[in-house]
Amino acid sequence: MNNLTKLSEIEVLFKPRFKASERPQIKRANDAHQVLKQSWNEGLMQFVEEFKVILLNNANRVMGIVDIAKGGKDSVAVDIRVIYSIALKTSASKLILAHNHPSGKLHPSSEDKTLTAKIIQAGQMLDIEVCDHIIISNEGYYSFADDGLL
Repeated sequence: MNNLTKLSEIEVLFKPRFKASERPQIKRANDAHQVLKQSWNEGLMQFVEEFKVILLNNANRVMGIVDIAKGGKDSVAVDIRVIYSIALKTSASKLILAHNHPSGKLHPSSEDKTLTAKIIQAGQMLDIEVCDHIIISNEGYYSFADDGLL
């Protein structure tokens, strides 16, 4: 048997559980914050940093929320390839990035700004828009879009 017959099957599959019209629609940062609060474990929010992405269709309807990475007290390592492999698999048109600051501080660090710029740049190559990056804590949220940083 030669190596040409030793191939793995690759299947791309996304099975939404709800019609698009039944899913939440994100019109502003507060809408995204409300959706994120439902998916975040508030008990962990003060202890570990997590990074999540809201996947949106072209009508800003939520396709799903995906946990990208869980870090330590002060940081989380984010692999941009993972974000976009999931976005492509689901045919997402837009993304909202989100992470928490266990310290409760609601302003982006220089690392947050750099990561956001890299994710936006990668999305531009794929025609996937990054609509916002939200930092959340138990006390509220910060929106890159609302603050003019996107």
